[in-house]
Amino acid sequence: MEAGKLKGKIVSGLFWSTIQLLISRVFAFVIKLILARLLFPDQFGLVGMATVFISFIQILNDLGIGAALVQKKEENLTELHYHTAFWAGIAWSVVIYLLIAFVAAPLAAQFYKQPQLSTIIPVLGLGVLFNPINLVHRAQLTKQMSFKKLAFINNASSIVAGVAAVILALLGAGIWALVFNSVASTIIAVPLYFNATKWLPKFSWDKQAFNDVFSFGVYTMGTEFLTTLMLNFDYLLIGKLLSATALGVYTLAFVLTDTFRTQLTKMINRVMFPVYGQNQDSKSTLKNVYFKVVKYNSICVYPVMVFLIVLGEPFVVNYFGLKWVEAVIPLKILAFSVMIHLLVNSHSTLIRGLGKTNLEMRMQFLKAILYLPTIALGIYWYGIIGAASAYVINKVLEVVIAQFYLKKFLGIRFSDVISAISPPLTASVVAYVVTFVAYSYGVHYVVCAVLLGVSYSLVIWLMMKAELLKHLRSIKFLRKKTVAP
Repeated sequence: MEAGKLKGKIVSGLFWSTIQLLISRVFAFVIKLILARLLFPDQFGLVGMATVFISFIQILNDLGIGAALVQKKEENLTELHYHTAFWAGIAWSVVIYLLIAFVAAPLAAQFYKQPQLSTIIPVLGLGVLFNPINLVHRAQLTKQMSFKKLAFINNASSIVAGVAAVILALLGAGIWALVFNSVASTIIAVPLYFNATKWLPKFSWDKQAFNDVFSFGVYTMGTEFLTTLMLNFDYLLIGKLLSATALGVYTLAFVLTDTFRTQLTKMINRVMFPVYGQNQDSKSTLKNVYFKVVKYNSICVYPVMVFLIVLGEPFVVNYFGLKWVEAVIPLKILAFSVMIHLLVNSHSTLIRGLGKTNLEMRMQFLKAILYLPTIALGIYWYGIIGAASAYVINKVLEVVIAQFYLKKFLGIRFSDVISAISPPLTASVVAYVVTFVAYSYGVHYVVCAVLLGVSYSLVIWLMMKAELLKHLRSIKFLRKKTVAP
């Protein structure tokens, strides 16, 4: 792809991914806030227990085919690949749902000694049946970098599902409001995806086409399994060793920190995945793009984490209520872990974009070996605070492992990464000091939050003025081209 055209695609993708993020993530956060006010920690904990069991089986849901369709170059794909992928996904999703309903549900109910899970899990798992219907459409839109359409679909489905969930909670649906909120957006998105792509599946199957995408997808699937194991192992043990209430409290802390980071950076990483794939033969281009991704991920996430570290307690107490106050300490610890993770946040996307899915899986396996015992010991000794502290240790280990392979394959040094994120890192230190001092002297936390935002933004502007103005001009130029007749 030509450099100018590629830049335009990236700017457009980042613009629409940001729009989607601002609408869907902010809206989802507001929905979580409202539901947290209306419901209780133990209800969040029950849904967390159910989600853990579904997550492990759901890894198998698309066989990694969606990622394979995006990664493969256009000249290597035919319509047969898309049709084969669609029907493979549908057939497999039925098998997966049966496993969820008849194996995972009773097993989870027995494991946690929570009979309600035998009913909750089959309903929560309905998304598994509908997700593969959108698999090819999502891959096509991502491959085309049609992020404006993806933004509309995700925003519309999230808003409708969220509003309906709040109405259900107000009507006294309790835990079922949370279940509905988790499932409905996937179902609502189905007709929107079909309308956006105009692509209709034909009943055709090709063994070679299946092998083409599955050979890539099998490693991706293995990586996703290990990632999910690491992301949910703490949930699994907290629910088993502690209680549904403890899991609910930990879930809120995790949602406000690591889940927030994941959802925000996912928008940028989704834009960059096809870019990495299209430029896998140019190491210099990949390095430059990677540094920008790490920098802008950090610029977006760091101020939120600083806010939670300094002002987490008044924020939780005032917006979620005293019933959630036990989330404050793990919230602050997890916020710090997120800041560490952002040093290598996009490395998996980069390695997958290079087509090295076997390496990605080996890296995740190594991290899992180190991660799982650390989390288990942390929970056993210190409960949810121990889990959060173990998460910090594991993030440090993840940075070491990722940096080793980045240096080996692309020549990316750790000092290069620090240099790339020096603006948000410096801005975070300044914002932390300003906010901490102000709050220590009794300044209202809302005013402190404003001071944090102003001081952070000012430092970013002073350090990146030329670069930011250049990006603003690119966006204005892009918008003019979009509206031109």
